[in-house]
Amino acid sequence: MKKKPFVTKEQLEEIVKKYPTPFHLYDEKGIRENAKAVKEAFAWNPGFREYFAVKATPNPFILDILKEYDCGCDCASLTELMLADSQGFDGKHIMFSSNDTPAEEFAFANELGAIINLDDFTHIDFLEKTIGRIPETISCRYNPGGVFKMSNGIMDNPGDAKYGFTHEQIIEGFKILKEKGAKHFGVHAFLASNTVTNEYYPKLARELFELVVELRDKTGCDIRFINLSGGVGIPYTPDQFSFRQEWVTWHCIRRWDVLCLDRTAAW
Repeated sequence: MKKKPFVTKEQLEEIVKKYPTPFHLYDEKGIRENAKAVKEAFAWNPGFREYFAVKATPNPFILDILKEYDCGCDCASLTELMLADSQGFDGKHIMFSSNDTPAEEFAFANELGAIINLDDFTHIDFLEKTIGRIPETISCRYNPGGVFKMSNGIMDNPGDAKYGFTHEQIIEGFKILKEKGAKHFGVHAFLASNTVTNEYYPKLARELFELVVELRDKTGCDIRFINLSGGVGIPYTPDQFSFRQEWVTWHCIRRWDVLCLDRTAAW
């Protein structure tokens, strides 16, 4: 693969004459092409939406570009929630995934109508005490424990992480949330980040699809979406991989169809 910068040396020399260094220079064309490619790759699922991790680039201009492609905002702090709100993202386009969360952040996320993703079993009671109820739509972060492996070796060790519901906790948590008034559920998992392989998302998808079937059967909950979290690594050198959206989505479809799940369900 040939690596070619999106800006020339001559262009940079002209830019620094006008803007003092240091500064960030973004490839708008590349951002738009990638956003469009991801959206098209998952077009088989009409409920699909990419939620951009605001923490990665908390820039309102970047968020405005992604908004044009119906992307949402993945927020982990009060500041990120405020940024998403300032750019006009509505509640269904904001997912709040946070740990060690102050009460004011849960309260603001609820005020925005954001999808709240609980990071810990104890957050169930804390959220209810903070906002006075459990939202009708709620999500939980799943931690399967153990070691997360792929063909190129160990990717991460979720068993050592303090975040997320264990297998037993998420089953019990869904039952409790349902009793407290939740009607629509989601499952989120973050097992590795900046992955430089196309295997990660299909493997994560299979694990979560199987979990969803088990949760449906054991709790009777209406599970509306699955959040495949993690992040794609960047091929910084010509010999590194290039993420193939089509390959990834095809394998996700196979795992989806094997379990006879409804393709119209949202992610």
